Amino acid sequence: MGRVKTQEVIRYPLISEDTVTLIEKENKITFIVNPKARKKDIERAVRELYEVDVESINTLVTLDGRKKAYVKFKPEFKAADLAVRLGIL
Repeated sequence: MGRVKTQEVIRYPLISEDTVTLIEKENKITFIVNPKARKKDIERAVRELYEVDVESINTLVTLDGRKKAYVKFKPEFKAADLAVRLGIL
């Protein structure tokens, strides 16, 4: 499968009570991403768009067909800081 363009990878950040807990306790932000995007594409997009380093990424496809990416940042980068920049906190 071909590489997905950086601008097409991340659709929007997901915000709910559970995702706020992940931001605060686990240094993770949840994004809805392009269903064709691989973990490498997601990591590249997050690095380029938000200028942060990624520790790990977990993905899942929801029952309604959306693809979620749980992006954990390296300890020197705070998910809360990025969430404030994105306007979700």
